[in-house]
Amino acid sequence: MTDTKKTADDVSLPEQATESPEPLLRVQGLVKHFPIKKGLLQRQVGAVKAVDGIDFDVRRGETLGVVGESGCGKSTMGRLITRLLEPTGGKVEFDGTDITHLGTGGMRPLRRDVQMIFQDPYGSLNPRHTVGSIVSAPFRLQGVEPEGGIKKEVQHLLELVGLSPEHYNRYPHEFSGGQRQRIGIARALALKPKLVVADEPVSALDVSIQAQVVNLLDDLQDELGLTYVIIAHDLSVIRHVSDRIAVMYLGKIVELTDRKSLYEAPMHPYTKALLSAVPVPDPRRSGAKSDRILLKGDVPSPISPPSGCRFHTRCWKATEICKTQEPPLLALKTGHQVACHHPENAEDQAPDDVVLLSAREAIEIVSATPKSAEAEVAAPLTKGEVTQDAVVLAEAEATEAEAGGKAEAEGQDAADAKVAEPEPAAAEAQADADEAEPAEAEADEPEAAEEATTEAEATTADSDEPGADDPGAEGDSAPPRTSGDITKE
Repeated sequence: MTDTKKTADDVSLPEQATESPEPLLRVQGLVKHFPIKKGLLQRQVGAVKAVDGIDFDVRRGETLGVVGESGCGKSTMGRLITRLLEPTGGKVEFDGTDITHLGTGGMRPLRRDVQMIFQDPYGSLNPRHTVGSIVSAPFRLQGVEPEGGIKKEVQHLLELVGLSPEHYNRYPHEFSGGQRQRIGIARALALKPKLVVADEPVSALDVSIQAQVVNLLDDLQDELGLTYVIIAHDLSVIRHVSDRIAVMYLGKIVELTDRKSLYEAPMHPYTKALLSAVPVPDPRRSGAKSDRILLKGDVPSPISPPSGCRFHTRCWKATEICKTQEPPLLALKTGHQVACHHPENAEDQAPDDVVLLSAREAIEIVSATPKSAEAEVAAPLTKGEVTQDAVVLAEAEATEAEAGGKAEAEGQDAADAKVAEPEPAAAEAQADADEAEPAEAEADEPEAAEEATTEAEATTADSDEPGADDPGAEGDSAPPRTSGDITKE
């Protein structure tokens, strides 16, 4: 194994002598087309261009993040560099060895150095095998006998990823999603590989478990000296774990740089639109956030991608040259590569070109509203102030009630006060009815009269005076009769 690597390194030394440090993985013009066949004879009528010519390298000990929307070819690229898929074209070099078209037998020795963590923790584990059988499979396939035995090494791996050694004889259905992903990580790290490709390792997990798995990957990288290629669509996760970031769109890499340059000064319009979609959880910081860029239309089909720049159908800066000429991936700044004729934070490559008519309606900009955010922040404060005022009033009323006497006496006084209030109203209504004034009778509504009568009945029933029942009864019967007589007249 060692002699083979030395021979391969000797062959490729003139090509790599100028680069420092030497990349662990180098990809040049990688292409993968899935054929579309129809008819009885299964003739090929087209192809899905999942990956259509990408170039990048991965340095030793670094983490390369790959982002992009669904269908851009991220997962296909990950399976190509691990040789789980056969490339249609291009070249893949790992540690100085060309592994582009190696067969199963040729790739078997390299499987110790290249491993993959799959996206679905539920489908990547065999439900009929125990955890010990799953994690120990790499040792059996490679014929490796670790010191102390396979079982001891598997239990050590389980402890390394945060699981208990007692889980050795359990089955995958007995674990949660985060625990299953940890089992997959333990299996990938069994043979201590040099390169680990993680295909969206936290997308199927809860947010709290995501942080644990991401921190676990960071700790294992520092402890074992791993090199990562992490594929994800969550920009916050990629920003946390990556040293450099590659942005893919429709089978192409449109921007490649370190995370600081990408998040602070993105050059490609597609990258800018992606970053504008990142939500800000703190409304007090939303004023500093740029406007939200909404890309109109759907992603073009990878079966027949647009000519020229593949993003020109959804780009607000597209010109005639974007429609006809594909932009190459060039380094416009030190370590910042972008494939765009009209980059955002760099010099325009075609300043005098004619803007396409479709570019004017390609996007919709949603402006940030810091005022509304400030109102949302101030709303709880206002409610708190009202609550404090209510508490102060309640305390003042309580002190007055204690100074007035006992609670029963206060309740009786309050009832007497309520009884005394409607009596003048009922007396005035009765006097007005006896005087038969048309103007006041027409102004009173029937509902108000009924409420006044019911209140008068309540007061007469609660009154202790013996002569108070008769005038209350007369007051109850007199107003409707008088009002009826007045209406008739």
